[in-house]
Amino acid sequence: MQGINQACTLCGNPTSMWCSRCQSAWYCCPEHLQSDWPRHRRECVSVSHNPPTGYNMIATPPPAEPQYITVTAILFAPEADRWTTTQVHCRPTARSAHGACPVPVLQMYFPDGITEGIVLTQGLNGENLRFPLHLWYSPTALQRNTPVNRSIYNITCGSASKAWCGPVVVLKFNGSRRQGYTDASPNDLPALSAYFLAYK
Repeated sequence: MQGINQACTLCGNPTSMWCSRCQSAWYCCPEHLQSDWPRHRRECVSVSHNPPTGYNMIATPPPAEPQYITVTAILFAPEADRWTTTQVHCRPTARSAHGACPVPVLQMYFPDGITEGIVLTQGLNGENLRFPLHLWYSPTALQRNTPVNRSIYNITCGSASKAWCGPVVVLKFNGSRRQGYTDASPNDLPALSAYFLAYK
């Protein structure tokens, strides 16, 4: 029987079982296909013809759930003296495959779950930003008598017209079409400072 002594892709042991989807990767047990699936799935191309007799098939694992995307964001924590960076997980949605932006998971910064977003498209002197910035804040922070955000107060030297309260998380879009996020960095601070100063 052909193929009975093929080497398992993962461990090299002889096997007669292969991936049922592509019929070109060999595995000695279903667990090894499952373990190798994160790598193998990138090269696993479905074949439409029936397999030759004499081969055993291992069922291909179901498609994996979309993984969270993690990006670096700028955090203006209300009690901190200066801004910092933080990691934010973004959850892909069904529409993400069609160009919709993933949804940032921000509950740890806004425990009451109430957030609003502002998209900043212009930087200093009204110049268009190549990568727009997405500011998330709590619209109810001022109503709850939340203390003034010290990190924003300090970055604007106390000259901002509006007293920002509560946390502010800033994500950076990966382009003008705003279909995803990329890492924010200190290079984005001048545009943010100008925005905080000008906001009324």
